[in-house]
Amino acid sequence: MTAQAVNSAVIEKLSWQWRGYNVKYTVQGEGLPLILIHGFGASMGHWKKNIPVLAIAGYRVYALDLLGFGASDKPAIDYTLDLWLALLKDFWHAHVQQPAVFVGNSIGGLLTLMMLANHPETARGGVLINCAGGLNHRPEELILPLRMVMGTFTRLVSSQMIGPFVFNRVRQKHRIRGSLRQVYRNQAAITDELIEMLYQPACDPGAQQVFASVMTAPAGPKPEELLPQIQQPLLVIWGENDPWTPIKGADIYRRLSQRIDIQPKVTFRSIPETGHCPHDERPEVVNPAILSWLTTLTSA
Repeated sequence: MTAQAVNSAVIEKLSWQWRGYNVKYTVQGEGLPLILIHGFGASMGHWKKNIPVLAIAGYRVYALDLLGFGASDKPAIDYTLDLWLALLKDFWHAHVQQPAVFVGNSIGGLLTLMMLANHPETARGGVLINCAGGLNHRPEELILPLRMVMGTFTRLVSSQMIGPFVFNRVRQKHRIRGSLRQVYRNQAAITDELIEMLYQPACDPGAQQVFASVMTAPAGPKPEELLPQIQQPLLVIWGENDPWTPIKGADIYRRLSQRIDIQPKVTFRSIPETGHCPHDERPEVVNPAILSWLTTLTSA
């Protein structure tokens, strides 16, 4: 499938009711199920360069907008990794019902680890793409000046009086573009369509409360706490120029990939000149890497 065909592919959004809330998802193709999980502030549209390629290669590809993001409902509730973990488990029971490969970017990668560790019956394997170390930055991981800045910002965005004003400034299109320029090494991938995909859900009622809830939520389990519990094979892909989840955070996966005495196997692939979202920045590299790894998984 050509890059032009991929970029023009239309993602059909379907609806699923979960705990009284409307959750949007899509599905394409037939075969071994893959479940794609987006990162913070994104949606299933962030996989538009991957879904049709993986589907046409012989896989049944699911992607969903996590509750609070994309076109899914944004109720005024506490947003945590455990909430989305329950959502993913129930989604699997409702729509998949056979071991799947979970594929996640950023916090989607951390949720992938959590699914494999906590609900192994749902998973054949996992693909981590610049996996987050937590739902948000852990205070102890930040240097003191940055810790103070983030603490102040979190208090402001969570304020009932000032929060909407702060969020309205953060969600402006030129600020979204500016943030992407920091985390996308491949600047050509920062398109107007991408900006619109991130901007429109931020205008929905409740979006500011979702943002504030995530910023103040528990960071959740660390990858190094989850990895010893995981029995399924992992493919780990990492953009080398990511300022949000720097390549140093991939050391634990790189070390595991070099060990021949452990099972299941961890396969590690770093991608030069690439930032936080390799699947969107370099799909011509990421899609073949995933498909090649899936071939080894299904032939094992």
